[in-house]
Amino acid sequence: MAKLTINDVNLRDRTVFVRVDYNVPMEEQDGRMVINDDTRIRETLPTLEALIGQGAKLILAAHLGRPKGKREPSLSLRPVAAKLADLLGRPVAFADDCLGEKVEKTAGVLKPGDLLLLENVRYYAEEEKNDPAFAAKLAGVADAYVNDAFGAAHRAHASTEGVARVIAGRGGPCVAGLLMERELKFLGEELEQPARPFVVILGGAKVSDKILVIDRLLEQADSLLIGGGMTYTFRLAQGIQIGKSISEPDKLDVARAALDKAKGRGVRFLLAGDDVVATPTATGKLDKKGRPVIEMRQPRVNEGAAIPESEAGVDIGPKSIGEFSEIIRGARTILWNGPMGMFEDARFAAGTLAVAREVAAVTQRGAKSIIGGGDSVKALNQAGLKDRVTFASTGGGASLEFLEGKVLPGVAILADRPQSAA
Repeated sequence: MAKLTINDVNLRDRTVFVRVDYNVPMEEQDGRMVINDDTRIRETLPTLEALIGQGAKLILAAHLGRPKGKREPSLSLRPVAAKLADLLGRPVAFADDCLGEKVEKTAGVLKPGDLLLLENVRYYAEEEKNDPAFAAKLAGVADAYVNDAFGAAHRAHASTEGVARVIAGRGGPCVAGLLMERELKFLGEELEQPARPFVVILGGAKVSDKILVIDRLLEQADSLLIGGGMTYTFRLAQGIQIGKSISEPDKLDVARAALDKAKGRGVRFLLAGDDVVATPTATGKLDKKGRPVIEMRQPRVNEGAAIPESEAGVDIGPKSIGEFSEIIRGARTILWNGPMGMFEDARFAAGTLAVAREVAAVTQRGAKSIIGGGDSVKALNQAGLKDRVTFASTGGGASLEFLEGKVLPGVAILADRPQSAA
């Protein structure tokens, strides 16, 4: 069901609670937190500028990281307020809390076009519990609700579902922002009847993370290309030696079922057939979470599907790059979710970057390409190609759940577009 958007309602002079996804990567530099990638902030600008143009008063809410109900200074949204002000070219007030007297006073003096960013809603444990009393307090300063945070819409939290429920109960409008609208359009409507050939490219570490997506897309795709760590669970299911490669031995039946379904439906199911491999070596060090640090040493191309016992697959090999590229070149619609290997390490990025370049190239020749968020978007950014695909989702887990056909609570709560207007 299509949802009403900010273009369908009049929000002039209304105080609007806008849920955005500002869960951006940060790191400490010279004693202060600095934003590494402002993509998620930039993606909300069309919605914010449209609301400012309408003359709405904006109260922005977001989460950052996992503070687990405690006030963690390194997870404050204050740097986001400064970045947003720079991008918009106008002041953005910042409240060092997300509710309470100070928030109420600041919200009460907002003028049309003003913006107030609230502090991290996850500083309160009640946020993730979707506590009704907490949601009512958040909603107390607003009379309309807009959700533009697709990346958080798969969570039934107070700011993504509870606040909307309160405002809708008072008769206030609850609608989608422009980014949310685009996410639903490209991940939903555009894939219902794709131009063919429809090629799906899936990577990442685990079959279990994507098996429901695989099952659903086998109903629609002409070709399914599998790379990344999940390759090795499929190979294991075929009785092929995978050495020390990451795998899920408890998911072999699931992998076999997917292979059988693809064969039964006539879908080309192509697993990477060669690899870049390396030798996992213990360093004796621990990371910040106390886990052993393992280095991948002596990388080389392994031409066959079987991997020697002492080595692990870390990227698709040159033969697979060629095979994947040929299929991608013939596609009219492409859905890509997940890297082909450990692309964060430049030694093991060739497969992922080759797929990114091929997807971008075929898009420029008229194909439609939809990138399902997460690491695939990081890879496009790394290659400088994000602007050369049709659509890159801001959602990670939300994109996967939506592609699986699950109902997202943060979407379901929004007002439906009347059938006659759809």
